[in-house]
Amino acid sequence: FEDGTLANVEIQKIGYYFPGQRCACYSSDLLLRQYKHVKDQANDNNKKFSYRDIKTVYTIVFYEKSPEEFHSFQEDYIHYFQQKSDTGLELDLLQKYVMIPLDIFKITHQNKPIENKLQAWLRFLSTDVPEEVLALIRLYPEFKVLYEEIYTLCQNTEKVMEMFSKELLKLDRNTVQYMIDDMQDTIDAQNSIIAEKDSALAEKESALAENKNTITELTKKIQELEKQLNSTTIP
Repeated sequence: FEDGTLANVEIQKIGYYFPGQRCACYSSDLLLRQYKHVKDQANDNNKKFSYRDIKTVYTIVFYEKSPEEFHSFQEDYIHYFQQKSDTGLELDLLQKYVMIPLDIFKITHQNKPIENKLQAWLRFLSTDVPEEVLALIRLYPEFKVLYEEIYTLCQNTEKVMEMFSKELLKLDRNTVQYMIDDMQDTIDAQNSIIAEKDSALAEKESALAENKNTITELTKKIQELEKQLNSTTIP
């Protein structure tokens, strides 16, 4: 931005693969780039570098399908994060985050009118329902141009496939490996749960078998006592 502030906008289809830890790493990378830019600028202008010249960095994440944690806040579709002290002391620690679960926005604003430009943009990003698109264009005609661009682009299948191929090339091996490892962790966790349940079931079956043996022994003793009782002559 004009004041030197940096913002990184991420659009994530599956929110599970963009947890808070990943947000923090992206923010740190952005802050280092800001630091390098300010330092290089100071050197180029023969000025003394100052950390106070480093501006805020924002990490903005749009989720098409938000992580499970977000669904505990069904009425909230914009979450702001920043570092705070436990005493109330305020320092500008530069790293700030905005998380926007579009799926929750769709739920909370279903069949509701748009009240402001922010909601208009979120509606634009989250819906392809014709009635909602028309209502948005009537209220904010400037979105018509954007829809026309999207429509024109979608008519060019070759261009769309070219863009898709480029995005696949950007999917680095580390990301793929992360997804594989993450899935493997899920499988291992499920296998562990199954093993625990199998162990518990085996213990119950063992206890049931012991109970059956006890019942069998008691039944035998009762039968023996009945025989003794029947063979005893009453004077």
